[in-house]
Amino acid sequence: NNTVYALSAGTGKIAWRRHLGQPVDASTLPCGNIFPVTGITGTPAISADRLYVVAFLSGYRHVLFGLELKKGKLELRRGIDAPGSDPRVHQQRGAMSISRGRVYVPYGGLTGDCGNYKGRVVSVRTHGKPRKLTFTVGVNREGGIWAPSGGAVDRAGNLFVATGNGDSGGFDFGNAVIRLSPKLKQTGFFRARNAGELNLSDTDLGSTGPTLVGPDRLFVIGKDGIGILLSASHLGGVGGELFSQKICSAAYGGMAYREPFIYVPCTDGLVALRLEGNSFSVAWKAGSSAGSPIVSGGAVWTIDQGGLLHAYAPDSGSELASFPIGSVTHFPSPGAGGGRLFAPAENQIVAFAGL
Repeated sequence: NNTVYALSAGTGKIAWRRHLGQPVDASTLPCGNIFPVTGITGTPAISADRLYVVAFLSGYRHVLFGLELKKGKLELRRGIDAPGSDPRVHQQRGAMSISRGRVYVPYGGLTGDCGNYKGRVVSVRTHGKPRKLTFTVGVNREGGIWAPSGGAVDRAGNLFVATGNGDSGGFDFGNAVIRLSPKLKQTGFFRARNAGELNLSDTDLGSTGPTLVGPDRLFVIGKDGIGILLSASHLGGVGGELFSQKICSAAYGGMAYREPFIYVPCTDGLVALRLEGNSFSVAWKAGSSAGSPIVSGGAVWTIDQGGLLHAYAPDSGSELASFPIGSVTHFPSPGAGGGRLFAPAENQIVAFAGL
């Protein structure tokens, strides 16, 4: 409904709410699976004392809002659609990134891949004149940047994104990892040797966001369940990975990293990989399904498809605790702070204390 809520971490009471405008009637879109209305669909980001969030407004336009954290005062409003794009078929699902005074907003398509959409990243400044920058994935069509965790930003301000399938069986930048400069110029890429086949089978590499895992290393995994380790400074072009290995049936969402482990959310359980130089190995696997994990309070936390919040020992995968939280939506991920853990349970937040 395009409404942002701030909740008291201690009590759960609403501290403030801000309605950003009328959402889009989903029945007027050519495809998609978010009903009855489509509003805020990407994870916001916080920088300094401001929250940045993109709302999909009636009239088919994506708008970036900056809200002051304490009381929700509106401090920034920017149109954030790419010039020449059709906002009706571009969905803003990936999380936003903030770096060096700029907000980076990724776009994919709607479920069903309808319309003439292409994966894009749009960026504006957080202060002063917007100075909009745009990157468009090199495909004829599709190539969405839709992973819920969004892109990864290194210390130099480079942005790394993973794309979904393009509509070609030949060479394009679908099913690729792309490095972008702070000004959104493409400066490197990785593409699997069989990316053309992955295009035709809708087996997106970009079902998870790429994750920086130590100095000059990047990890990504897609719908085929093959984990890929890359050099961040030299992504390797076609087939130039440092190491790859099948680790699960498929992965969606985003990873967590705590040296030396990479925690991967798979449809058949949470997988912990031990990173060793230019390769990795499976350290343990737990559960029957897993949402995007976090590491907090001496445990790895993940929410499975059945609505159970699990806590696992980071080194061994032993289950430390589990809590039923009820129905959950796609790609749920817990959050932690102030001695509490917060779990999204469909239309409510469940908080756990004593962490």
